Amino acid sequence: QVELVESGGGLAQAGDSLRLSCTDSGRTFSRHDMAWFRQAPGKEREFVAANTWIGTIRLADSVKGRFTISRDRAKNTLYLQMSSLKPEDTAVYYCAAGGQYTRVISTRVGDYGYWGQGTQVTVSS
Repeated sequence: QVELVESGGGLAQAGDSLRLSCTDSGRTFSRHDMAWFRQAPGKEREFVAANTWIGTIRLADSVKGRFTISRDRAKNTLYLQMSSLKPEDTAVYYCAAGGQYTRVISTRVGDYGYWGQGTQVTVSS
């Protein structure tokens, strides 16, 4: 079973950095594709970054060069390092777990079956 808990959100100013963490208390973390999504008020949930079970990475164009995604398999933890934050990065950030042993990275919300509770990131100008 997958149980995801995010942490690390908060208030930041434009240009600051934050690191989000997502820990899975289950035992199958290493088999799953993992991803970060975000949802701003009044908008649909959107893809931010993915890290597959074999370590392939994909980033949304809006965060390339500013955000990095990584995972620590020993700690069952997924990270999102966010730098050069912008006000438009303000959103609730969700960690998600997708399929096991997949062959294709997915950026679709519907392909991720397990979700954390979300953590708020607010960036002021």
